[in-house]
Amino acid sequence: MAELDFLRDLVVLFGASIVVVYGFNRLRLPAVVGFLVAGALLGPYGLDVVDDVARVEVFAEVGVVLLLFTIGVEFSLGQLRSLRTVAGAGLLQIGSAIVLSALAAIAFGLPLNQGVFWGFLAAMSSTAVVLKMVTERGETNSPHGRLIIGILIVQDLAVVPMMVVTPVLGGLGEAGLLTVVWSVAKAILAVLLILVAAWYLVPRLLVEVVRSRSRELFVITIILVCLGIAWLSSLAGLSLALGAFIAGLIISESEYSHQAMAEILPFRDSFNSLFFISIGMLLDLRVLLAHPVLVMGLVVALVSGKMVTTVGAAVVTGYSWRAAVLTSIALAQIGEFSFILAKVGRSLGLLPGESFQVFLTVSVLTLLLTPFLLQASPRLARRAEALQRLRRWLPERQTDPHEIPSRHLRDHTIVAGYGVNGRNLVQVLREIEIPFVVVDVDGETVRQEQKKGIPIVFGDITHPQVLRRLGIQDARALVLAISDPIATRRAVTVARQLSPAIHIIARTRYLREIEDLRATGADQVVPEEFETSIEIFSLVLQHYRMPARVIAEKAERIRQEGYALFRKGQPGLKEIVAKEVDDLYVDD
Repeated sequence: MAELDFLRDLVVLFGASIVVVYGFNRLRLPAVVGFLVAGALLGPYGLDVVDDVARVEVFAEVGVVLLLFTIGVEFSLGQLRSLRTVAGAGLLQIGSAIVLSALAAIAFGLPLNQGVFWGFLAAMSSTAVVLKMVTERGETNSPHGRLIIGILIVQDLAVVPMMVVTPVLGGLGEAGLLTVVWSVAKAILAVLLILVAAWYLVPRLLVEVVRSRSRELFVITIILVCLGIAWLSSLAGLSLALGAFIAGLIISESEYSHQAMAEILPFRDSFNSLFFISIGMLLDLRVLLAHPVLVMGLVVALVSGKMVTTVGAAVVTGYSWRAAVLTSIALAQIGEFSFILAKVGRSLGLLPGESFQVFLTVSVLTLLLTPFLLQASPRLARRAEALQRLRRWLPERQTDPHEIPSRHLRDHTIVAGYGVNGRNLVQVLREIEIPFVVVDVDGETVRQEQKKGIPIVFGDITHPQVLRRLGIQDARALVLAISDPIATRRAVTVARQLSPAIHIIARTRYLREIEDLRATGADQVVPEEFETSIEIFSLVLQHYRMPARVIAEKAERIRQEGYALFRKGQPGLKEIVAKEVDDLYVDD
């Protein structure tokens, strides 16, 4: 029976994945690579244990939809509006990738239409792989993380006109530009209609569902909203992934977003693993063995070409060199939507002969490289700093790091990052008249705040030259209020080398970063989760009439001991607190 065959395939896939991923974890290799390897081993070009890739791809698509849905839930419409500045970088990246690929293809004797089509395929990056890796690394809110997500969204939107133009390239379309414009207009109209309808319907639906107090009904409703809006988007000619992202954005604006995320995560991770397995199944090692020079040459050309075009697009539109390099490394692979385009192109004769299988093999290899490139990205970005002098020939929208306030600062505080934490700190420093200077990588924010009289400059805090211009040798304190964990570690290292006596306070969102930052040179590390816990337990102790002095002492002790109580338990604290409480009640 077909049903039992499919069940057998799922059992084999998940069983083998457990073994392979466990082995990769033991070797400290990314789980994504383990899934890709498992797919290659079990697929039709490997051991041929699972030969029906199409059935697996159905569930794999659900994984991509759920991944984009959760990304949308973590976003908000306000954050999405802030990404409009990324649109220029995204469009320039796509356009330059298409032009470069087309020129290279023509140079190797391919006709113009095939060259442009190869450009379409090369321009796309993998939303599923990149977002999973960036999310796991905690970089979604970092400057390069926001740039990565913004470009990926632009790429998803670009799939629509590409799908329309592809038949024209294959000689099946005669309407040309008019067809493209009409299809894009329909897609934009469809998105607006979906947004308006969902904006009014979904919140009301969720209110009624929550009133029922049924967890099962809530879960089913969330899944319905996710898959339903994705399906409607596909009917309008958009990608399922983009529709799922829109659904997540709508949920993110409701008070139920956190619970929705908690309910969806188990489904997302299970189905998403099937996506990576299905991609691995496409890898045909016979093609690699038959054409090793061609395949590896194309891999190198695609990865390096995409890095060059992405860096150029980001730098030209005004992003920092470091953000541009890190973004280019993250996007240096072929995306899953390229597989869909490739299937259409093969049917139209745009990928004749073995070209289709060569493309698939090259694409899977670039996906396999991605986790390793991301792991090495901080080191690669530092080495690429030597090329930063090329920027002097390019327009910049940001303030130059040399534009420090005219007075010579001494005993001042350097504030890195002008988000919520940075703004709050600056407000206090201004109130008590402590000299300070702010540095941020968002050129638009820098310009706006300079107009308000804030001593803020554009610059990358990880660069020694920027720190020197900020007067690090004469500064009393450095506060790292940025949300990029990699940049935070790098900034601590560089700052400590330049000024051994400076007091460094670093913010982190993640528990695992505390010891690393302290070892790197941070004097104090403020973990957001632990500080929230201190505030909560302080309120609880206040409710039990614990004296404010005692509460403050306990909180300070926890901080001084590196939050050991929260991480692994702290001997003696329970007895001390219990004694204080007992003494309190005895006194009463």
